[in-house]
Parts: sequence; C-alpha cells; structure tokens
Amino acid sequence: MLSAYYTQILTLVGINIILVASLNIVIGYTGLLSLGHAAFMSIGAYTASILTVYYDVPFFAALLAGALFASVFGIIIGLPTLKLRGDYLAIATLGFGEIVRIIIINMEITRGPLGLTGIPRHTSLWLVYLFVILSLLVFYRLKRSRVGRAMIAIREDETAAEAMGINTTYYKVTAFAVAAFFAGTAGGLFAHYFRYINPNNFGFMRSIEILVMVVLGGMGNMVGSVVGATVLTAAPEMLRAVADYRMLIYGAALVAMMLIRPQGLLGEGKLKMPKKLPGFKVKNQIQEREKAKS
Repeated sequence: MLSAYYTQILTLVGINIILVASLNIVIGYTGLLSLGHAAFMSIGAYTASILTVYYDVPFFAALLAGALFASVFGIIIGLPTLKLRGDYLAIATLGFGEIVRIIIINMEITRGPLGLTGIPRHTSLWLVYLFVILSLLVFYRLKRSRVGRAMIAIREDETAAEAMGINTTYYKVTAFAVAAFFAGTAGGLFAHYFRYINPNNFGFMRSIEILVMVVLGGMGNMVGSVVGATVLTAAPEMLRAVADYRMLIYGAALVAMMLIRPQGLLGEGKLKMPKKLPGFKVKNQIQEREKAKS
C-alpha cells in the first residue's frame, strides 16, 4: 500500500506525462514553439472546478467541458499565430498565457489571487494513469496517421509541405486544438486531486517546466515525454536532502545534458507497441505474411 506522499508524487508524474506528451504534438510533431501550455491547463482546471463547485455538474462531464473549452482556446490562439514562426510564435503564446492568468486574477468567480477552494476530490491515482494510457494511445495513433505525417512534414519543411498540397493552416490549428484538449484534461485532473488551485499554479514558469520536460525526454518522442516528466517531477523530491543546492544541481544537470546530448535523453525514437495488443494483431499478421513471402 503506497503512502499518501508517494501517491501524490505518482499522481503528479501522471498528470505531467499528459501535459508533456500533449505539448510534444505542438513542438515535437509540428515544430511550433509554444510557451503558453500552462494557460490551456488553467482553462481546463478552472472550468471543470467551477462546474463541480458552483453548479454540481458530474465530474466527468465537467472534465470534458474543461477539455473542450481549452481546445476552443487552442483554436483561438492557433488561428492568429499561423503566420508567426520561431521566436515570434513563442512570444505570442507567452503573451496569451499571461492574458489568461490576468483574466483569472480579475474574475470574481475564480476568487482572483485567493484561488478556488472546496474542490471535491474525484481524481485518483488509477484514474490518472488510465488517462495517461488513453492519451499515449491517441498520440501514438496520431503520429502514424495521415494527420500526424502531415504535421511532421510541416515541421521538417513548411514550404515544401505547402508545395505538396498539405493544408498547413488546418494542421497547425489541429495541433494546437488537440494539445489544448489534453492539457485541459490534465488541468481538471490536477484541480480535483489537490482540491485547491490559484493563478500561480499556471504561470510562466509552469509552461517553462513543461517545455524543459519535453526537451529532456526528446522532442517528437512519446516515450521521451514519459521519461522527461518522470525524471523532472521526481528529481526535486529526491534532492530534498540537499534542498539549499537543489536548484543549482537541477540547472547544472540540464546544462550538462544540453551540451552532451542536445536531442534529449531518447532523441526522436519510435514507440513500439506489443504485438499482442488488440487492434494491432491484424497488422502484425499481415507484416509476418509479407516477410514469409519475401
């Protein structure tokens, strides 16, 4: 039986895996640098919490509403920033994150900087990891779908992708919408586990933290997202014995990793699924027959 401390750490690891993997769709798959991912998380967290606290909406309905609302904002931020690239897109998404935070601080229903309290606890460790598995399966299928290949083509060379007939506008907005949907889901799970949220939970540093996890694990690599989220969530807890030097060690390790292995711990690898997993059996049988014929 896990203690409350380890249960909380593992739950936070699971929530971070969903966040990091969803950001990987925007950065790793499509090649768009976004610094406002925590804003989508906050929209999902506050929407789901307000619905359950003030309107007694069932948890799963509130969670879905928060995810969809975050996805709408993903489309809203995706459309006007389509012509932006690199640093300019990063600044635009950073500004979006700050706008959302300031709006939350000045809204009465969110209780401003005091934060929202009295959120019922509906999130459990098993529920979080159920969402982790579902999220990774969706991202795995997305990467190997026509949509995922179009996103990767945009990342490699947007001009060439356009010349090949790929609608770059559609796929960029889709990347933002899908990533925001899962970030909103993670936000709803976060709020209903810790039972208290405030604007500081979703500030600029939170977006940077998620970005660093993506870079550490390897951009475009879903297994890397799991590794990056796990390592950087557990590392601060493991360094509590040297708490005064924790941030120094943490920063030095990241700098060393960037110098030694800038592509991340796992690089851009491939997630291999078990051959016996339902849904992949037929595909594996076809591949085995083709090998036998050759």
